Amino acid sequence: MENEIKPRFIESLQRNNDQIREDRARIIGEDSELIYMRRVEDIALMIKRIEREQEGLIDISPLDRNSLTFTDFNSETFVQKDMELSLTLRNLNIQLEVTRKRFEYLFGKKL
Repeated sequence: MENEIKPRFIESLQRNNDQIREDRARIIGEDSELIYMRRVEDIALMIKRIEREQEGLIDISPLDRNSLTFTDFNSETFVQKDMELSLTLRNLNIQLEVTRKRFEYLFGKKL
């Protein structure tokens, strides 16, 4: 008995309603899960970058190794920028926590 190859197009036409629904659900679920994971990763990356920027604000080291002159430091600008970054970080951390919990609820996996 020879293995008969069933053409994909014919096979697709013969699928029943449950098979079609299952395929569509799988495709939608996979796409949504990947996009959700990417969003979580994007938020985590934004947090890291802002934390680095905030740490850079307090770098008031001399202009070079042999210099005793510090970079121009404006306290008012520093405080304003630091507060802005702190609030942005707070909001992003909340967003990250909520998004991770929602991902776990929707897809049954931890990130």
